[in-house]
Amino acid sequence: MSIRRRGTAAGAALALSGAGVLLGLAATPAQAAEVAYATHCVPPAGISPVDGTTKVEITAPATAKVGDTVDVVWKFVQAASKNPNIIDLPANSVQPSGVLKAAGVQSADIAMQGTRTNPAIPKGGDMVLSDMKGSLKLTTAGEVTLTPDAYTVNAMSTDTKCTPKETVQKAATIQVTGTGGGTPTTTPTQTPTTTPTGTPTGSGSPTGSATPTATSSGGSGGQTDFTGKEVQIPYACKTPIGDKNATSPVQINAKKNGGDFALTVQFKKSVMDSPADIPANSVKPSMEVVLGGADKGTVNVEGPMNASPIKSGEPIEIPDLTGTYKPGASGSSTLSPGVLTVKALGTTTTCTPTKTQVSLTLDTSQQQGGASGGTSISGGSTGTGGSSGGSGGLAETGASDHGALKALGLVAGTAILLGGAVFTFMPGRRTR
Repeated sequence: MSIRRRGTAAGAALALSGAGVLLGLAATPAQAAEVAYATHCVPPAGISPVDGTTKVEITAPATAKVGDTVDVVWKFVQAASKNPNIIDLPANSVQPSGVLKAAGVQSADIAMQGTRTNPAIPKGGDMVLSDMKGSLKLTTAGEVTLTPDAYTVNAMSTDTKCTPKETVQKAATIQVTGTGGGTPTTTPTQTPTTTPTGTPTGSGSPTGSATPTATSSGGSGGQTDFTGKEVQIPYACKTPIGDKNATSPVQINAKKNGGDFALTVQFKKSVMDSPADIPANSVKPSMEVVLGGADKGTVNVEGPMNASPIKSGEPIEIPDLTGTYKPGASGSSTLSPGVLTVKALGTTTTCTPTKTQVSLTLDTSQQQGGASGGTSISGGSTGTGGSSGGSGGLAETGASDHGALKALGLVAGTAILLGGAVFTFMPGRRTR
């Protein structure tokens, strides 16, 4: 019996061993290799470029087959930066993105993206950057090498762009088996998210032609569509990266619906350029249309989020802004462009007209719960604020917003300081 038991145990052990061998043959173990390279980093405007050393570890499968899509991980062993003794960085405020070069039997730029995940970094603390991930579809049998390239560090609306100063050594190699071919493709794990607010551009030549001011009949019949004239509005913008000025042609149109008016505000020229790549569905514009003449207060109009990504340097186009104007008074009421607000990924840019003009005049009939005396209405609801007083023009709106704009100025100054704090690079610092 003991011999049988020993034989059974030996057979089981052999079977397990065989299974282990089979599993080992079927596996495609990941490899990790570390490389270091001299790096030239350009922080936000006003901060001198810095040279440092970047150390990264690239993890990828050792073997794969043609047609496979492989996942690749970029880990920052040393990000060559330290948070100086200026300001504490809050948790989850720093995000890296970069490019990994594929070469060999196929060439491709692999978009790498990290998450905005980091511990709170105190003054003087080491910078900590999240792992970046990306993927590559293999198209050709042979050897594919992976080499780190440029990367960007984003922290609260500020970007520091880092590029290699020397030839970087390959960090990983994938042996691709099978046959196949075609054009290499890359599939990033996610679209880069930065926390930019646009940098307003200078004024340009107005586009389009002016349309005479239209006046509604104010009655139950007659004209229902009213086209405003295009007016040139100079904006003073408060952004997290400083104060900017721009001029944009703006036009307010209306369509009568009973006693209310559906408003559409059109910007004929962008007031800001994107300082970084912005993913889709991350920019939300709105504006306060200023009422004057017989009526008082403002009407809030909003636009949809951007349907497509916006590349760095491209204008952030303001889509048509829409809302409902419920008159609060009977008579001749004027509508003028007011404060424009653009929210992007948790940040806010506020552009206030330094002077405004009437784009549209309407004959209005007072409606229950209408605008007169309210500070803001949207969708036909009266705002909770008090009367704007005077003629309902920009002077009153600007005065009431003074405290908020001053606070935004302080925020902008803080962001600029933050950029200096984050991106003062010091070689030789380890993050992990």
